[in-house]
Amino acid sequence: MRAATIERNTKETRIRGSLKVDGRGRYQVSTGIRFLDHMLELFAKHGGFDLTLACDGDLDVDQHHTVEDAGIVLGQLFSKALGDRKGINRAGYFVLPMDETLAVAALDLGGRPALVYKDLVKVRLVGDLQTELVEDFFGGFVNHAGANLHVKVLYGRSNHHKIEAVFKCFARALRYACSKDTRLRDQLPSTKGLL
Repeated sequence: MRAATIERNTKETRIRGSLKVDGRGRYQVSTGIRFLDHMLELFAKHGGFDLTLACDGDLDVDQHHTVEDAGIVLGQLFSKALGDRKGINRAGYFVLPMDETLAVAALDLGGRPALVYKDLVKVRLVGDLQTELVEDFFGGFVNHAGANLHVKVLYGRSNHHKIEAVFKCFARALRYACSKDTRLRDQLPSTKGLL
């Protein structure tokens, strides 16, 4: 079973998370930021991942530590759950319309972290989430999952839809990248022999 549990405690956040890669889209998320909870819930649902994430962060200071550290823990969960990554597709992409918004995400679980992020969000807050921190969330994820991720909103009007499209695209690209290819089940998806 491809699953992991992580507990990460710092002076700024205390986070406990568990992940089942081959799940049913079940979730229990509480970060103290309701819009972030909503994004992680739909991430789990669209990815088919079972995700539990509880965070107690220093929100009296700012949201930054909570948002970035949630991304870090999510990256650690996937890295641990995927293990040696033998037999996975490794890369995935998805293009998703969210009403008037169109977004694309492309992902490679090849071990090298990199992030290119363009969301076209033009407001400081969506719900209770500081929107500039979404990029920090994904930065935390890629650095700890050993992934490179390119996310772009091509166009849209609603800032809520832009961020939601990003998380749904990310979930579905990651779902494919994590999925197994039975023909290559004993092989590492790299000519280098190492990820």
